[in-house]
Amino acid sequence: MKKIIPLLLLTIATTFSTVIITPSIANDIRQERVQFKSGATSTTIEHSIKGYEIIDYVVNARKGQLMNVSMATDNGANYFNILEPGQNEVAIFNGSTSGNQFEKTLAQSGDYKIRVYMMRSAARRNETANYRLEIIIY
Repeated sequence: MKKIIPLLLLTIATTFSTVIITPSIANDIRQERVQFKSGATSTTIEHSIKGYEIIDYVVNARKGQLMNVSMATDNGANYFNILEPGQNEVAIFNGSTSGNQFEKTLAQSGDYKIRVYMMRSAARRNETANYRLEIIIY
């Protein structure tokens, strides 16, 4: 029993020190509202992200409209996901498994999020990704 207590205390101390010392890798997600020019059905965004940076491009669309999103990037670990209105975590499209092209007739009206990010391996190396995101809704 005398040997178990010090070992237990060491385990608890190590666990808590790991929690306290380990930095958070998840940055806040920056949101940018996407506005189409009057009469336009598409827009193009050219930007870059670095490391763990994540950007949600928020675009309002209506049920029954067709959304087409494509991304060209200079970093193979740079992707985007699509989240339906009201969702913050569950994506209807995951670029890391489906590629950088999305097209679908929308099931609901509201604000869709196009979440641009890098895979953790590239983010951990603090890589930069320059991308061109094209959004078409009609």
